[in-house]
Amino acid sequence: MSELKSHFRCFRGCAGTYSVFEVIYTCPNCGGLLEVQHDLDALRARSAEEWKRVFDERVGTTEWPYGSGVWGKKEWILPTIADDNVVSMYEGNSNLFWAERLGSQVGVSELWVKLCGNSHTGSFKDLGMTVLISVVKQMRSEGVPVRAVACASTGDTSAALAAYAAAAGIPAVIFLPEGKVSPAQLIQPIANGAYVLALDTDFDGCMRVIREITHDGESPDSSIYLANSMNSLRIEGQKTVGVEIVQQFDWEIPDWIIIPVGNLGNISALYKGLKMMQEVGIISRLPRLVAAQASKANPFYLSYMNDFREKVNVEAETTLASAIQIGDPVSYEKAVQAIRETDGIVEQVSEHELAAAAAMADATGMYTCPHTGAALAALFKLLKRKVVKSSDRVVVISTAHGLKFTPFKVGYHEGTLDEVESDFANPPVYLPADAEIVRETIQRRLT
Repeated sequence: MSELKSHFRCFRGCAGTYSVFEVIYTCPNCGGLLEVQHDLDALRARSAEEWKRVFDERVGTTEWPYGSGVWGKKEWILPTIADDNVVSMYEGNSNLFWAERLGSQVGVSELWVKLCGNSHTGSFKDLGMTVLISVVKQMRSEGVPVRAVACASTGDTSAALAAYAAAAGIPAVIFLPEGKVSPAQLIQPIANGAYVLALDTDFDGCMRVIREITHDGESPDSSIYLANSMNSLRIEGQKTVGVEIVQQFDWEIPDWIIIPVGNLGNISALYKGLKMMQEVGIISRLPRLVAAQASKANPFYLSYMNDFREKVNVEAETTLASAIQIGDPVSYEKAVQAIRETDGIVEQVSEHELAAAAAMADATGMYTCPHTGAALAALFKLLKRKVVKSSDRVVVISTAHGLKFTPFKVGYHEGTLDEVESDFANPPVYLPADAEIVRETIQRRLT
């Protein structure tokens, strides 16, 4: 097989290519986002069946670094990175859970939930951060003057960046919107030794600040390396979730994949992984993608409603789905491609709808974050409109673990969440230590 290579190029198609080990985030010609381009002809030198065999053999192996769900597909991610510079927690390979009980309740027998929160820091952001930090480690080993990595975050990105940077011994700087992330998300980067800055603004404000202090390589500020999803290295790791889903179905394609979206990097990555499988011949068609947004932070939905004739930005309101509380999504153009090329849909859900969907899922054995609730609520609406059929195979991507959002869970079951009727609340019952009273109480519950 020919030597595999990859490089940055302009997503909009401007001339020029750039090394993935160069400090560059946007196209020098048009200012648009970059993407990592792979040599597809070289990849096609290995047959689709052979790629499937290679990827299947690597799952769970102890051979470094191929046991990782990301680095098990290294040739498709960053083939030129040295194994010694890979920084991995063996992320990925997360459970594709058959939500049989929940599916039977809502009328779809093949409902599956991809539990990306079952990862090192509790979210799918680990998939992209392993790639970015590995590249930074190699850059530093080759003398590139990167002093620190930095990100703006609604919580999960900061946790992933801090953990992987700590594992690599690289300083990390975190920009968080003050008072707008959960305590569990706030403490994660603090515990991992990152320099945490809580700014008096929202995520979009944090993003504006970090873009002002991180620049491409010609600037003196380029020693602080941008780790947000506008950095296309993140997309390379996150795209493996699409490959992994198909792999877990024995290389069969689901009909729908539904994902909660904010900054839109995740759906862009999902599409890229699926498209790459199609281009090398592993799959013959693409599943339809659904982007789910909270109605209080719905710029992509509003853009979809005008058929993407123009990008709509909003001032995001406070939503329970705090990780997608973003009004000016960076990866908009890539996400538009993902929806258009898959005949996809963008749906919005209310606070009540996402909280109720999360509670319904929890009652069948899951423990869902509010963003997963948004994706499930979008599915329920599409089922009601008969857009999704009961016979379809549907995958909902759960982007984070519910344990990161304990105040959301407590508030729901205590009935204290704004704009939410806690129809499925299950508060504790406080009783005296009297066996007869306890017995009678249990009997009433079980009748």
